[in-house]
Amino acid sequence: MIPFITVRGGRRLSGEITVCGMKNAALPILFASILVRDSVTIENLPPVTDIQTTLRILAAMGARVDMLSPTTARVNAADLDPDAVPPDLTTRLRGSSYLLGACLGRFGRAFTGLPGGCDFGVRPLDQHFRIFTALGAECEPDANLLRVRAPRGLRGAAVRLSFPSVGATLNGILAAATAEGTTVIENAAREPHVADLAAFLNACGADISGAGTSEIRIHGAKILRGCRHAVIPDMIEAGTYMAAVAGTGGRLRLRSVDPAHLAAVSEKLTAMGAQISASGDRLTLCRTSPLLGADIEALPYPLFPTDMQPQFAPLLCLSSGGGRICEHVWESRFRYVPELCRMGAEIRVDGRCAFIRGGAKLTGADVAATDLRAGAAMVIAGLCAGGSTRITGVEHIDRGYPDLEAKLQSLGADVRRVGAREP
Repeated sequence: MIPFITVRGGRRLSGEITVCGMKNAALPILFASILVRDSVTIENLPPVTDIQTTLRILAAMGARVDMLSPTTARVNAADLDPDAVPPDLTTRLRGSSYLLGACLGRFGRAFTGLPGGCDFGVRPLDQHFRIFTALGAECEPDANLLRVRAPRGLRGAAVRLSFPSVGATLNGILAAATAEGTTVIENAAREPHVADLAAFLNACGADISGAGTSEIRIHGAKILRGCRHAVIPDMIEAGTYMAAVAGTGGRLRLRSVDPAHLAAVSEKLTAMGAQISASGDRLTLCRTSPLLGADIEALPYPLFPTDMQPQFAPLLCLSSGGGRICEHVWESRFRYVPELCRMGAEIRVDGRCAFIRGGAKLTGADVAATDLRAGAAMVIAGLCAGGSTRITGVEHIDRGYPDLEAKLQSLGADVRRVGAREP
């Protein structure tokens, strides 16, 4: 049986959720364990399929992987073989591209199958290769594999990204962490998970400064030692539940969050009629007044995150004024729009912008999750709609949302899964 999720909408949600560790931070940190010559212990890993796949990749390459708890892994990559990459697994997630920077940094060579993950248009690795080349590597992409090698070793260099690519910034840090000399990455991505990777590597003995700003300096370390590190909270998981409760109305308390990471999301939800307060690692959202329209520009951090724009589309459909979403990071990230239109949304896409008419009465329908965040948008739409919504493509949702149904049920949602999760 093809698994699916059913959502019966029309319920106000209320309750408390503990946010898990950030998948997008955990992936590069796990691959960074390749650079370390003894054991590292990574805590607060989210129990999602992308993390499970990453651990399977490392184990297949010869790393020793011990799960100390469902959210804590000990990894020892001392005996890892860079030529034992399992392409059938690397094609399942975009984050497998971090094998290139990590293996290049330690072994002077790396290859991987073409990275997979969500499909929302062209996602080139040209800026990754630009950094590798600046450090002295030779890049050999072909139809099925990506290969890089540095026969004369890696040497620090200065490189300016044409766009603050998160993936290229992370791969640059991985490759440069043990390279000879100093590397400077200008126009670097500023996302919190960039700073988290640097914090992990610095705990292992690296010398990285400026992570979280637009200029990162990496002084190559001769050797990295083991450490214990806890992954930062997932601001996208937190933002998704905030959007869900803002859509249905009700009250949400979030535990284990960094409110500063959620500033852009909180600002937009407040403008749309929600009341939000934060203290320490807690955040509370309440929405009792009608939803107001808004315009959203998805841009690199610290501006509104591209990984949250699909979740806001159902809210704009329901709002009194509607609005516009413009996507400035990825091409073709509006593949979820036809699915929302099945539920009664009125949306017109013109290039990188979607124009949404407000005041819609969403009705349950059979829809598909076209990617991870689009799947979250379908769940939110189902929670806000009348009747029952059936969502297929739930394997996308499982890549980034731990225990989605149970967490929503704890808020009073009528959500259930039919069929088993992908192993």
